[in-house]
Amino acid sequence: MFYSFCLFLFMNEKQIELAKLRDKVLSCKKCSLYKTRNNVVFGEGNPNADILFIGEAPGANEDKQGIPFCGAAGKFLNEMLATIGFEREDVFIANTLKCRPPENRDPEDSEKEVCRPYLEEQFKIIDPRLVVLLGRHSLNTFLPGVGSITTLHGKAMKRMDGRIYLPLYHPAAALHNGSLRQTLIEDFKKITLILKKIKQEN
Repeated sequence: MFYSFCLFLFMNEKQIELAKLRDKVLSCKKCSLYKTRNNVVFGEGNPNADILFIGEAPGANEDKQGIPFCGAAGKFLNEMLATIGFEREDVFIANTLKCRPPENRDPEDSEKEVCRPYLEEQFKIIDPRLVVLLGRHSLNTFLPGVGSITTLHGKAMKRMDGRIYLPLYHPAAALHNGSLRQTLIEDFKKITLILKKIKQEN
């Protein structure tokens, strides 16, 4: 108890707000996924990050460990981050869902709708300069009706909220489809250029 109190004293405002939100999410029972989850996958990373990565939903490894992108796709994501001079600790990583859908099925619209307020609160707290949307579910959640991941990948877009969004193929898709791997790697390189431009404009 005393150790937790000491940790709390050394947390900055964003860390405290994220910790409060995390406690709220851990007890969430707003959809049926709480019945089958092992762990809530809240997200992790730098609360002051310039870049927020949003994936689709936790997989088996993520559900087991409570950490986003900790399987093969996560290893690939780490490798790509390293190629542009970043580590996981430099960015924040989350998903459209905080709980794993059974058998890794696609997230349902109703589930994403229930989880969205939590994600929007993370947005508000972290206040990233660039949001990287990994995969079609993440794209359709935040840029509905704009187009498909096939046509929009690698193209940065500024939305009405003033934030820049960059859709990319999901790392898992690139692992399962070798033809997408190099495309994702090349698109990923645009992140530093986009971030640099954003900082110059601000």
